[in-house]
Amino acid sequence: MKNLLRGVVAFSVFMGSVALSAQTADEVVSKHLEAIGGKDSIAQVKSMSMDTSVQVMGNDAPSSIVVVDGVGYKSETDFNGSKIIQCYNGKGGWTVNPMAGAADPTPMSDDEYKLGKDQIYVGGALYDYAARGSKVELVSKDADTYKIKVTPKDGTESVYTIDAKTYYVKSVAGKAPMQGQLVDLTTNFSDYRKTDGGFVIPYSMDIDFGGQFQLSITVKKVEVNKTIDPAIFEMPKAAAPASAPAK
Repeated sequence: MKNLLRGVVAFSVFMGSVALSAQTADEVVSKHLEAIGGKDSIAQVKSMSMDTSVQVMGNDAPSSIVVVDGVGYKSETDFNGSKIIQCYNGKGGWTVNPMAGAADPTPMSDDEYKLGKDQIYVGGALYDYAARGSKVELVSKDADTYKIKVTPKDGTESVYTIDAKTYYVKSVAGKAPMQGQLVDLTTNFSDYRKTDGGFVIPYSMDIDFGGQFQLSITVKKVEVNKTIDPAIFEMPKAAAPASAPAK
């Protein structure tokens, strides 16, 4: 009986190893998309509006995120009386950050834009990746996770860690510009919930900039397919300087 049990256990371990080794990057991505609702459900989401909060340096700041699929992404955060804006569209990105001395809309650098441009897509970088010219590669795997490297046309790379049981994305790791240098950027995702229409998103995101700076984002409310004016993603002109008083 002991030998029989050992044989069953060994066979189970063997079959588990075979199942893992049989997975390709395309298959892992496909299962991930199924886990978050399926391609058909994702395709039905044309826009998302989210009320969120940002926790940074012990402070909790109200914020919002708006995405129109393939058109633009915009986040606004009210922090200590200052409004911080980060926006991406199909052509470039811009920011407003009075706390960094940029009270007027300022164009993003190429590195900053490349880092966040996939946020204009509701399904993220893994949805319809081949049609957008990106490549995926299975770089490692174990009993708990798969690691998928995503390389867009512009050459920027990021590594997605996908849970082997749920097929949800656990984290994304890449590089980000910070104070004139590239640092490791890691975003951890958790608390996945289903939105209207069956699309599943993470309600909690913890972001680490190379150990130098951390923040957390918590989703409070989600609205799907709300009508949004695409003009909000265009960079407004800076305010004209006040005229000098007439003498």
